[in-house]
Amino acid sequence: MAQVILLEVSLCGKTPTSLYLAMQFAIQTANYPFTADDMDNLQLPLALKPYINKLFGLTISPERLAAIREERYEKGRYASLHQCRIELTEVEALFRRHNINYLNTTNYSVEEISAKIIEIFGLSRRIF
Repeated sequence: MAQVILLEVSLCGKTPTSLYLAMQFAIQTANYPFTADDMDNLQLPLALKPYINKLFGLTISPERLAAIREERYEKGRYASLHQCRIELTEVEALFRRHNINYLNTTNYSVEEISAKIIEIFGLSRRIF
């Protein structure tokens, strides 16, 4: 059973953060990405509602997200600054509606993001 469930729009850092938490501290982490298709009527999935106390959101600046997406995928709607702004605005509003803690990862390393998550959830740092 996951101790933390990371939520984000695609490419805000959930996978590297999950791996770091697991490999460095043996913290079990699950990921849930919100896709562009989710943005039409963004809701917290029913499957996640029982775990609201384990949810943590990751965001990023729209400019940085657009740059990352342009590097990895063809230019188009998915990587456009406009699309990134829409997705981030929607997901941050969802986090606020459900009182889900979240962090803008733009200026933080994976180590700093992980430390913040450990602090917020009061998790033990199990070092191997």
